[in-house]
Amino acid sequence: MAAWEGPGSLFLLCVAAAAALCLSRATAAIEPLAGAFGAGHGPASLPAAAARSRRYLLYDVNPPEGFNLRRDVYIRIASLLKTLLKNEAWVLVLPPWGRLYHWQSPDIDQVRIPWSDFFDLPSLSKNIPVIEYEQFLAESGGPFIEQIYLLQSYAEGWKEGTWEEKIDERPCVDQLMYSKDKHEYYRGWFWGYEETRGLGVSCLSVQGSASIIAPVLLKNTSARSVMLDRAENLLHDHYGGRDYWNTRRSMVFAKHLRVVGDEFRGKYLGSTDEMDKTEYNEDWEKMKVKLGTTVGGPYLGVHLRRKDFIWGHRDDVPSLQGAVKKIRSLMKMYNLERVFVATDSDELKKILPEMVRFEPTWEELEIYKDGGIAIIDQWICAHARYFIGTSVSTFSFRIHEEREILGFDPKTTYNRFCGDKEKNCEQPTHWKIVY
Repeated sequence: MAAWEGPGSLFLLCVAAAAALCLSRATAAIEPLAGAFGAGHGPASLPAAAARSRRYLLYDVNPPEGFNLRRDVYIRIASLLKTLLKNEAWVLVLPPWGRLYHWQSPDIDQVRIPWSDFFDLPSLSKNIPVIEYEQFLAESGGPFIEQIYLLQSYAEGWKEGTWEEKIDERPCVDQLMYSKDKHEYYRGWFWGYEETRGLGVSCLSVQGSASIIAPVLLKNTSARSVMLDRAENLLHDHYGGRDYWNTRRSMVFAKHLRVVGDEFRGKYLGSTDEMDKTEYNEDWEKMKVKLGTTVGGPYLGVHLRRKDFIWGHRDDVPSLQGAVKKIRSLMKMYNLERVFVATDSDELKKILPEMVRFEPTWEELEIYKDGGIAIIDQWICAHARYFIGTSVSTFSFRIHEEREILGFDPKTTYNRFCGDKEKNCEQPTHWKIVY
């Protein structure tokens, strides 16, 4: 594999010299950054000494996991970072996006995508200190992660009724997805950054909430940069509580994607914030809308998942004919003439010709990527007069949360399609926002 070609000779020096010596020299060269550091403040503007003393938390998720599950894992890791910040100066390094299963558009480069393409970084930084991976490379002095912990379940599993939170360093259950090169560095996926190396890898069996790993990071390792791989194995500290919602509310979509969605609403769906009585504030901390006060656009919002859901959730996913019957019933019930559909089905349009979709040009797809198109779809669904989604879909869950933030009546939000033969069609749970 080719040598790193960044500020260039640094990596070659690292190959020739001991990693620790290289890292210490690189650290000494860090320039002062810009802003105050700590929860609720951006990571910029640090004095040089503070920049050298802070530690970096990185994480990754099982490759098959989708975009919206990964957003949920971010919330869990944010809770862990808040716990760490009570003791030491840490910053979360946002894992670049790319190579996800559902991102299948051909001829589009979709690796090493920064979070700023999808989310508003100043909004994230009001909740916890975050930086992009490229900034981590610049600050830490090179493409090295000192310690990698691979999180795994306990090999022996757990017995029902005996749940307890615990964490132990154990032999790796599965084959490592990292391999050592001739210089004894660990190589792996690392979000498409081939120049990145790990200096140490250990496996941790974990059963519990995200902050259970805090003592390991604070006491068991002095590594300045620590990565948690398979971070989806950590659970929420307090799902649905104030801390959860603060982090979720801070995950504001990038403005350029919201603008595209708003323009589409106005042009094709007769929907604007003024006409819809939708209150929106760019500062999420000031975005506190009473539930039921938002009316929404004069259209039905639909998320209908097909493809893998047809066999993975056969009993609670309707046939296309069943879905169309439900859609037209809701349109009649709420006196709506337009329906916007976010779907992975290519057949629905044939039997529901009145449906509207956001269909990007190739140029738009190249700019916004599959992840950006998904966000535009969610933003449009989030503004509908009434929304109906797909059972157990994280795509639909994220729309529920967005509508909760916007202040919609829960009765217009927490709805899902039922399977054609489903006898007990339980509707989604209302997780009330907590300020």
